[in-house]
Amino acid sequence: MKEAEKQHSSKKTGRLLQKYDIREFVKRVKRLEGDPHYIAMGMAIGVFVGITPTMPFHTVIAVALAFILRGSKVAAAIGVWFCNPISAPLFYLGSYKTGMFIFGNSAPFDTKYESVLELLKLGMDVTMAMVVGGIILGILPGFASYFITRKIITTIRPRKTAGL
Repeated sequence: MKEAEKQHSSKKTGRLLQKYDIREFVKRVKRLEGDPHYIAMGMAIGVFVGITPTMPFHTVIAVALAFILRGSKVAAAIGVWFCNPISAPLFYLGSYKTGMFIFGNSAPFDTKYESVLELLKLGMDVTMAMVVGGIILGILPGFASYFITRKIITTIRPRKTAGL
């Protein structure tokens, strides 16, 4: 296969996978049970936690917070997938820059850090700056996902019961 054909095939596969992922995500959200606030709260918690640099513990933290804040634990687990291997380096870099700005520190940053455990090797001051930066960056997407999810659920449910 020629190089150009491989690239075209790869791009096409990527687009199909992306469409499938979005469709699968929407299907899962539609199947969630509970009132719109309960589901939206869980999703907001999941998205919020997904942005923080707590990679190996995202799901555990999100489900625990959903339990404490009385949100959907399933929606929280789905919401953490907002952060994925493609978006994680961007969230980590943003968390780093925000946290370092707040604390007035500077240290080298490398996008190879994929987990909190790797960040701890840089020192507690860098790790804390990134966690604080991640919390700050996660607030707006968390709130936005609450309202978007609530709107989707309240729009879908009447259609579903009307048989549309």
